[in-house]
Amino acid sequence: MVVSPLLRAVIMGPPGSGKGTVSSRIIKHFGIKHLSSGDLLRDNMQKETEVGILAKSYIDQGRLIPDDIMTQLMLNELKGLDRYNWLLDGFPRTVAQAEALDKECQIDTVIDLDVPFETIKCRLTARWIHPASGRVYNLEFSPPKVQGLDDITGEPLVQRDDDKPETVTKRLQAYDAQTKPVLEYYRKKGLLKSFSGTETNQIWPHIYAFLQTKLPDVSRKDANTPR
Repeated sequence: MVVSPLLRAVIMGPPGSGKGTVSSRIIKHFGIKHLSSGDLLRDNMQKETEVGILAKSYIDQGRLIPDDIMTQLMLNELKGLDRYNWLLDGFPRTVAQAEALDKECQIDTVIDLDVPFETIKCRLTARWIHPASGRVYNLEFSPPKVQGLDDITGEPLVQRDDDKPETVTKRLQAYDAQTKPVLEYYRKKGLLKSFSGTETNQIWPHIYAFLQTKLPDVSRKDANTPR
């Protein structure tokens, strides 16, 4: 019996590039397991596991979590997914993490969301929230009826610190500095597949077509209608 090889994929993209939306569409259409380093970290911190407590101590000090801790966390989780197709999100973030991952498994493809920083900056800084309800507004796509006020209560909207222009710029610069070497690492291996565009719906059909060459679409709905 011929068993088709399993897909080992990584998705990369700056904060605000639409990585979450693209990942959820990949899961829906291709039935692939999605492993997010951020979700896994939050889960471990909440459960107060040994790694979770250690990771939290770094985060509380405003320091980056060391490569060996992140690698241990992700590789332990991957052991339980050895019979599935999977997509890694948020890992590897450094070349050291990528090298450690290579020792354990062979990555087949790296999907890179190449969205201009200016587009992301406009997208993120346009986001305002109503703190009490959590309602989110976007000045470009779904603005409030009255500028600066919640539609239902009329209370003032606020901008999260993460969405303030100076913070967004810092986050994008940090991503660029940290991730460029990882993208280059995978480019040299011939595994990097970059998808450029300013909107998720513009990029998605190309990612979908690319993945269709590797996996069957398991969803029953029309896959070309992005959801």
